[in-house]
This record gives sequence, C-alpha cells and structure tokens, in this order.
Amino acid sequence: MRTEVLPDAEKVAQRATAVLVEATRAAVAARGRFLLALSGGRTPAMMLQALSEEDLPWKVVHVYQVDERIAPADNPQRNLTQLREKLLDHIPIPAGNVHTMPVEEEDLAAASARYARELEKYAGSPAILDLVHLGLGADGHTASLVPGDPVLDIADRDVATTGPFAGRRRMTLTFPVLNRARSVLWVVTGKGKAKVVPRLSARDRSIPAGCVRSADAVLLADEAAASGLASNE
Repeated sequence: MRTEVLPDAEKVAQRATAVLVEATRAAVAARGRFLLALSGGRTPAMMLQALSEEDLPWKVVHVYQVDERIAPADNPQRNLTQLREKLLDHIPIPAGNVHTMPVEEEDLAAASARYARELEKYAGSPAILDLVHLGLGADGHTASLVPGDPVLDIADRDVATTGPFAGRRRMTLTFPVLNRARSVLWVVTGKGKAKVVPRLSARDRSIPAGCVRSADAVLLADEAAASGLASNE
C-alpha cells in the first residue's frame, strides 16, 4: 500500500480527486469505461464536490455504492443522499450509469443478490471494479464490514446485508469483490483514526479494514489521522 500524508482534510480531498481523475482517464483509455464504487460518510464530502467540478467522460463512468443504510428514500442518513447532493446532481452522467443499492425492498437477501447481478452486468463475472473508494472507522471497520458481523466471513457473495450497526442494518459489498478491484483508494481524516491507521497500514487482519488487499492501494491521510504512523517510525 502506498501512503501519502497531506496537511489537512481539504488537501486530502484535493489529492483524492486527482487520483480519481487519473484513474478515470486511464480506465477509459484502456477499457472504454470506468467502474467506480463510492463509500459514504462525512470524510469524502469534499472529495465528491471537487470531483463534480472535473471535466470527465461521465457518459462512460458507472457509479456503484460500496454500502448503504437500510432506510427510506431521501433519508438524510442514506449515503445516496450525500452522493446525489455532492456529485450526481451536478454531472452529466446517464441515469442508467448510477447503480444504487435497493435497500428499500422488503426482501433484502433477494435485493442483495440482485445488486450483485447489477455489478456483473458491466464488471463481468466475477465482477471486477476499476476502483473502490473506502473509508476507515475508528473501530477498524470499512464499508459496512464491522467487527463481529457474520458478513465478514462471506466468501461466495459480492453483496450482503449486515446486522444492526449504529442503529441500522446495512447493505454492503463484501471482501470478495473488494479484493478483486483493480485498485483501492483509502481516504482517511481526523485524529479519531490515529490509532487504527497504523493497523490498516500493517494490514492487521484482526480489523476488517486490514482484510482488504493492499496491492494497488493508495492511502491518503491527513496529518491528524497519520499521527500514529509517525509515532511508530
């Protein structure tokens, strides 16, 4: 894993945007399209907004969700709400290129299976995404792969529904599809992540984030989040 430490969250967002722009253009040149999975949370908001201002070939970009809360449409807690407000509502991307997790359905197992098929429609079988953007929780979780949840052990499905976490169940991509991605972009900011960033960097498999492959991965962290790395040097 390549690690870059930036002064603050704004600089992290700028650098993350640059990485995404470069990856988009490289994928389009190589394969004619870019398959991108985006995470939610507060950290990537600036990145998404900056990305919305980039002149990219949006007609051949496909956006997927890494995870989503089981909540009604337009619920402010939904990752999709932020994704729309910061990015999707501001770019000329075809509606059919935005692949939202069907979390409003009653049968969540069937909905998860259908989203896995949606991945395969453009990413092949097994699905291979061009880039997955991930965040990092202070407890070591990433996506909605949280410590102790049974979905951590799934090896034969790309999408699953979790148990309750912070008050809600989630739909999430699982380790198999995350680990097949061509590249992974970690975006991590804030002092609250300082203790867990070294564990991610060391690929500590006792935390969920440490189970994501490290080849072709970039970790962008601000100085606050990376302070634990400095103390280990």
